[in-house]
Amino acid sequence: MTKFFTRKEFTEAADFIRSHTKHEPTIGLVLGTGLNPLAEEIQEADVIPYRDIPHFPTSTVEGHVGQLVIGELEGQEIMAMQGRAHYYEGYSPQQIALPIRAMQLLGIGILIVTNAAGGLNPAFKAGDLMLITDHINLIGMAGLNPLRGPNDPELGPRFIEMSQAYDLKLREMALRVAKDLGLTLHQGVYICLAGPSFETPADLRFLRLIGADAVGMSTVPEVTVARHAGMRVLGISGISNVAVVEPTGESKAIHKEVLEAGKILVPKLTALLKGVIGLLASEASMSLS
Repeated sequence: MTKFFTRKEFTEAADFIRSHTKHEPTIGLVLGTGLNPLAEEIQEADVIPYRDIPHFPTSTVEGHVGQLVIGELEGQEIMAMQGRAHYYEGYSPQQIALPIRAMQLLGIGILIVTNAAGGLNPAFKAGDLMLITDHINLIGMAGLNPLRGPNDPELGPRFIEMSQAYDLKLREMALRVAKDLGLTLHQGVYICLAGPSFETPADLRFLRLIGADAVGMSTVPEVTVARHAGMRVLGISGISNVAVVEPTGESKAIHKEVLEAGKILVPKLTALLKGVIGLLASEASMSLS
């Protein structure tokens, strides 16, 4: 029988986190496969392992540390998830998104999600960054939606509008920062599959055909719940490998390739996100003055 979490479980997780940090974060950050080192930039950090937090899913995947890092970055208080849970690990979509509910109850209003993704767009190459403009919720269309089940109107509406899932102003900010830094920042559509098997060449041709630019196994459940919670969302994909639509007969260790690409992506992503968070801090201080 499916377990549906309620405000009680979300509150227990949020209260535990609140009692183990001196900070009051306003921005949430989810770090994908191979992108954990970005959290090392956070200063005066409190670190909380997922296994200690009531009801939190723990990651079992290489490249996902499995802890919260809460502290200061570019003048803002941040809660960073060093790693995430995935549907293919055996978790339900609601379990995957439970940390976002905890963020909601902690007062976090902006969520920045990152992931390592396979490049479907022929213009992409490994090591590139893609600003997510929209997503295709393929697994959600099949019924695996984190909002399935009883709805608590105090957390969000029964039906949410998803035509602008990724905040336009935050996207404009990211493009401005990338331009100032001289970084190439592609824009495109991310598609979420269930995994854990990687795609066949026929899968990849189909995904390109329906309009996807990058493919991965995460992000969409978290974004769906964040929008239900009224959060503003910014999404960035690190293109860790390029999809091969014409097989050559060689077999690749793709997950290892993803982890290696993270070493190239982390400096770019760190510079980009620090720039965006710095701009958010500047805007916040101006609005207070």
